[in-house]
Amino acid sequence: MTEAPKGEVFHLVLIKPSHYDDEGYPIRWLRSAIPSNTLAVLNGLGLDCAERRSLGRDVEIVVSVYDETNTRIRPQRIAKQIRDNGGRGLVGMVGVQSNQFPRAVDLARVFRAEGLQVCIGGFHVSGCLAMLPELPEDLREAMDLGISLFAGEAEGRLEELLQDAYRGELKPLYNFLKDLPDLRGAPGPRLPASQVQRTAGSTTSFDAGRGCPFECSFCTIINVQGHESRRRSADDVEKLIRHNLAQGVRNFFITDDNFARNAEWEKILDRVISLREEGLKIKLTIQVDTMSHKIPRFIEKCGRAGVARAFIGMESIDPKALAHTKKRQNRITEYRSMLQQWGEAGVMTLAGYILGFPSDTPESIARDIEIIKRELPIDLMEFFVLTPLPGSEDHQRLHKEGVWMDPDMNKYDTMHVTTAHAQMSPEAWMGAVDQAWKAYYTPEHIATVMRRARGRGVSRRRTSLLWFYSCVAFEKIHPLDGGFLRLRSRRERRPSLPLESRLIFYSRHAWRTFYNQARLLALVLKFRGVRKDIKRDPNYREYTDLALTPVEDPELAELELFTQSASAQAAAAKAQTRSAAASAR
Repeated sequence: MTEAPKGEVFHLVLIKPSHYDDEGYPIRWLRSAIPSNTLAVLNGLGLDCAERRSLGRDVEIVVSVYDETNTRIRPQRIAKQIRDNGGRGLVGMVGVQSNQFPRAVDLARVFRAEGLQVCIGGFHVSGCLAMLPELPEDLREAMDLGISLFAGEAEGRLEELLQDAYRGELKPLYNFLKDLPDLRGAPGPRLPASQVQRTAGSTTSFDAGRGCPFECSFCTIINVQGHESRRRSADDVEKLIRHNLAQGVRNFFITDDNFARNAEWEKILDRVISLREEGLKIKLTIQVDTMSHKIPRFIEKCGRAGVARAFIGMESIDPKALAHTKKRQNRITEYRSMLQQWGEAGVMTLAGYILGFPSDTPESIARDIEIIKRELPIDLMEFFVLTPLPGSEDHQRLHKEGVWMDPDMNKYDTMHVTTAHAQMSPEAWMGAVDQAWKAYYTPEHIATVMRRARGRGVSRRRTSLLWFYSCVAFEKIHPLDGGFLRLRSRRERRPSLPLESRLIFYSRHAWRTFYNQARLLALVLKFRGVRKDIKRDPNYREYTDLALTPVEDPELAELELFTQSASAQAAAAKAQTRSAAASAR
């Protein structure tokens, strides 16, 4: 490496890009919903390189982080700051998903025009390289612009990337997919408090582990991060938590795709329980599978460790649909018991539900939502369009078969139809998705969810219900892309669309902001009224309904959940056989 002049500065600028809405504007908020763990991971690794002086003892590495979902990215201003402070640096677009890739390239194009080196990494790059025989056109176009691509994970590799960038010798492609790093002792995810405070609830994140043992055909994670559980130690997790507590951050999203299958889950939860017993206030959000309640002590320890929310990949109540996507671990006969156990532990459940399986029709989707509302005690539901994401087995299969898939990656946000369906036109498919949101989040069912929560002695559902309902109803955006107070900039519109006049843009934005905030205020007052009505009921703690009724074997032949299709009836019969065999033993 060339010896640097004393006091030289190298800038590492890390950006998590957003994606464009249907009008072509980046989705950005005053406060965004979910922190970017990849941004935290890369920041932690970058700070470690800076502390170790990876570019030489006389080179200071300055790391800057930006999350476009809550911060406007100004490439010319960033480039000027770098030029005014030595002129050497690297811009990294991190954690770039398929729907964010077009925006990432548009930003990178401006940085390249300013003379800066740019590298793009994330699931789109990694997924394409993992599952496709050759680079797709959008990756080739990025490389033609002089943008480097990074596939795989950065632990133990960021130093190499920085050294190449320091010499001005970035490779077109860095591919580490076949060499997954050990996470034990690796520098942990870190974000400054100023960045964390830009998220709703001031929540930060960390991955306690990576990898998932299951084989869901729509999943990209298993083909990028693998099936084997690679994890951080309990000591690593404690260090992460204490670092954040010291800067006033106590809400954590553990981003493991399936924390229940992290081989160290119990040691980690025991450590968090110990920290809470010290009097430290810690709240966790986790992601788990539908059979996690079968793991001894798992839910009980989650409750003691301060788990407030659990994202659960329920996906469907149709066993035929689940089998089609190789999600064999999901048993619809376990759903009600599983959800009841999470509820009894005081944990809010958020169920992911996919719409667009081959057997789905608008009528079957509408029927299933009503069954769920009556028979399953779910708090929040998130509906997703079945999407062939690059990096998934589904995408690979359709690519091989030459089936049409929408070429615009910006639409691959699980809120748009991107391929054909055997039984629904694109319009009917999207209509069914829209109706699913409306059917679940009716005023009546929202009140039911709140009553169920109050009956169990918890009352955190109101804000979350408000968030989910308003994002879809007012902003036409998935709640995971949501936030508080939408921000737009006229000149940030997607380059393929015309720049709007000041009069049209600002008048529409002002009116939309005022109108949506007024609707939100009205909704807040309505929810508050429902909450007061519930609290005024002297018997609110005795509330029960079918979804909360303890599960009994005979009901497997009675509930509509188990009679609505031939595959559901077969699943119920199989469950009864297993139960009888267990009783005989």
